[in-house]
Amino acid sequence: MAPKIRVTVWNEFQHEKIDEAVRKVYPNGIHTAIAAALNVAPGITARTATLDEPEHGLTEAVLAETDVLTWWGHMAHDRVDDKIVARVHQRVMDGMGLIVLHSGHFSKIFKKLMGTGCDLKWREAGEKERLWVVDPGHPIADGLPEFFELPQTEMYGEHFDIPQPDQLVFVSWFPGGEVFRSGCCWHRSKGKVFYFRPGHETYPIYYDQTIKKVLVNGVRWAAPSGVEKIIRGNHKPLEKLA
Repeated sequence: MAPKIRVTVWNEFQHEKIDEAVRKVYPNGIHTAIAAALNVAPGITARTATLDEPEHGLTEAVLAETDVLTWWGHMAHDRVDDKIVARVHQRVMDGMGLIVLHSGHFSKIFKKLMGTGCDLKWREAGEKERLWVVDPGHPIADGLPEFFELPQTEMYGEHFDIPQPDQLVFVSWFPGGEVFRSGCCWHRSKGKVFYFRPGHETYPIYYDQTIKKVLVNGVRWAAPSGVEKIIRGNHKPLEKLA
């Protein structure tokens, strides 16, 4: 039997402590809702970590035992220690998967990996979101319909200041007329990065069954794979040189 994919679900866990509207939706934090969805999926085991824990819960030991890290942040991006960002970045380069959710587009780690400002349009008006699967053969789209909808969410619109995705899985449409690249994949050295747009803190999006399916698929796609070790630097020839 293959070992389980080990996931660490990271959440800044700030809104839930100060905003009653958020606490009503996620009384134990967004991270617990995401971890619960992952822990019932075959072959996955999830733990949680939050901003206020020592080293933000992302110690070297925790990251060494993490195959995929999911990241949710919004109001406290600037409070994430640059040393922890560098630590996470190195783990991604070494093969750990990273799934960045919703407002995590402005996180230090996502900006570092993208090399761009990662800004976008937004509007909070409780609009419907229709997500179209534009790469139906991608593993993250496994078992999904050609589109799915969220009845109320925050709008994100183009232009999204990111590098061209290696694969684009989802595109969102909103009643105000905007569209958005809402499911984007990149490779960074040995690591894989998946940005998934839905997940505003005042809407019960992480309880939606299709969203849960996407998260599970995303974890399985982002899990470490590929060559065992990448060798760089000055290198002796494999064959005899004349």
